[in-house]
Amino acid sequence: MAYLLHIETATKVCSVALSNDGQLVHAEEINEDGYSHGEQLTCLIEKCMQHAGLTFQELAAISVSSGPGSYTGLRIGVSTAKGLCYALKIPLIAIDSLISLAVVGSFQYPEKVLCPMIDARRMEVYSAIYSPDFQLLKAISPDVIEENSYAEFGPICCFGDGASKLKTIWENRTEITIDASVFPSAKGQVALAYARYLSKHFEDVAYFEPFYLKAFYQAPVKSKTNPA
Repeated sequence: MAYLLHIETATKVCSVALSNDGQLVHAEEINEDGYSHGEQLTCLIEKCMQHAGLTFQELAAISVSSGPGSYTGLRIGVSTAKGLCYALKIPLIAIDSLISLAVVGSFQYPEKVLCPMIDARRMEVYSAIYSPDFQLLKAISPDVIEENSYAEFGPICCFGDGASKLKTIWENRTEITIDASVFPSAKGQVALAYARYLSKHFEDVAYFEPFYLKAFYQAPVKSKTNPA
């Protein structure tokens, strides 16, 4: 038996799952406005382990969302996963945030061309497009959404927290399904991580860093004007 722990923190969703030989055992998730990953992630991990009656020493590997996504969320998830892997002396598996989200979307839309989207501020999203059997049709990129974006791909299903931006600008594009209720989940990592575990596709725990895709953005600090 190979128990794997899965950590998803690329967006506002904080999600943890536990699997055994590629089958989901249990998941714990929090989907709230604002980022509470620093406070919640460890608690969710402990809940998963307790539900399964496992000790951390029984884990075979840990997978984590590697990006793109929130700078803060990715840093918290990756640092937690690396710390556990180092302490337990087990492998680290990196799972792309968008392919994991595509897997989650396929649970609900198994025959659709899949366009997972993660919010990247303003009218920009991180996105990729996959066929129903997960062949990559459009590489991962940060895209500014316009009226005719992705028209060359025909009917597609867009989902994730970036999809909510589309409802107004794409209101006349009847060939597109938009579902902002499908959100990232560690459940989407289960099969992907197990395949990488079997093929020994592991990361260097000491040097692995998230794939941010864009540089970290920090809002400018407003200068205080001195009273006259």
